[in-house]
Amino acid sequence: MTRFIHDQFAKQYLTELLTPYGQVETSKDITAEVRQIDVLFIPSPQPTQSLDILGILGRMVTNYAIFEPFRNAVTKSEIRSCMGKLFDIHADIERQSNRNNNRINEAELPRLWIFSPTASAELLASFNTTVDEENWVKGIYFLGEGLKTIIIAIHQLPNTPETLFLRILGKGKVQRQAVEELEALANHSPFLADIIQLVNNLIAVLSARQRQEHDIDKDDQELIMKLSEIYQQQLEELKKQGLQEGRQEGRQEGRQEGRQEGRQEGRQEGRQEGRQEGRQEGRQEGIERERRAMIESIMEVRFGQVDSQLQTIINPIIAMGREEFTPLLLQLSREELLARFTQYNSFEP
Repeated sequence: MTRFIHDQFAKQYLTELLTPYGQVETSKDITAEVRQIDVLFIPSPQPTQSLDILGILGRMVTNYAIFEPFRNAVTKSEIRSCMGKLFDIHADIERQSNRNNNRINEAELPRLWIFSPTASAELLASFNTTVDEENWVKGIYFLGEGLKTIIIAIHQLPNTPETLFLRILGKGKVQRQAVEELEALANHSPFLADIIQLVNNLIAVLSARQRQEHDIDKDDQELIMKLSEIYQQQLEELKKQGLQEGRQEGRQEGRQEGRQEGRQEGRQEGRQEGRQEGRQEGRQEGIERERRAMIESIMEVRFGQVDSQLQTIINPIIAMGREEFTPLLLQLSREELLARFTQYNSFEP
């Protein structure tokens, strides 16, 4: 089901947005039974960024908060289930407070924010919701104060910058328009660029799902088209920037990396060539040592010792093949060897 794809996206999206402002946990286990809340937020006493950038979402996270985003319109049963998880969290806090002999401050108890792409008038009326458009905006519905639960009907939110991050979690045209607005803002904000990357990841997952299962609904098909268009525009921009920046940076980095890589490759190639040449030279030197030892041994047997005169003719003899110099060493006299190979030495440059 594509609902689970959007659920995962919503968790990553809210985590990316809220991390600078406090502790974020997703799929948080609760102790009553094996149930999970989608996103749990605990505000930091010293956030690294201003909450103003998040608009209405920023006002939601000034206190301990639980977020439950839904891809499809939330049902009464799902709302009750979310509220049950909220009350389990409240019960845990109360138990800890009792153990520590602390008094609970109602204002500090977490609130539950339920994000639904749409919400019918009948559903909202069944929970006796109220609005507070003086302090909030249209589309935000409060249950009784003691219930600490708010339903956001995303399709009713006004198309303003302060609702942008909530409308991203909507569906159909609402979500596509929000994606366009976010993409325009992301060009001037590295923070928003990270959010756009999450949206681009969503298109990749949805597209893969479409190819494999062929069960993408019309809203998701249109979202894929919109995200694909934005993604292609980003690629074109990156190409243009890359061509210009690449030429400049490439020249500078190329020179530096070229020197470094050249040294490294040179060492590596040198080692390889050195090993190969070393083996060859080693073999040659080994042959020469073997021949020298053999020649000196024959001379010692025949002439008693290898004096300085005989030493002078060893190198010319080594240059010959073993089959050639062995008979000569065994047959020629000392004088004949000296005469022959001294004469040979005289022709050396």
